[in-house]
Amino acid sequence: PVPAAAAAGEEIPVEGGPPDHSYSLSSGTTSEELLRKLNEQRDIIALLEVKMKEMKGSIRRLRLAEAQLREEIREKDRLLHAASAGTRKRHGL
Repeated sequence: PVPAAAAAGEEIPVEGGPPDHSYSLSSGTTSEELLRKLNEQRDIIALLEVKMKEMKGSIRRLRLAEAQLREEIREKDRLLHAASAGTRKRHGL
């Protein structure tokens, strides 16, 4: 019979071989090793949360800068339009 993992296309670790992922655990993993791996995962999650907050702040600042630039463009377009309308009136166009 074929193991369910093999039938699903998953890798089956070879007895005595290294785990297939750095986060895989062998059957003889001690409580101390489990705790260390758990703490490593918590550290990674905490770092990712900090990075996400930084990225959200950057996105917020970029959106504000974009809104300010769009407003400046609208103002300059308005001034250019007003100036060109005034030029046309003076020249009788």
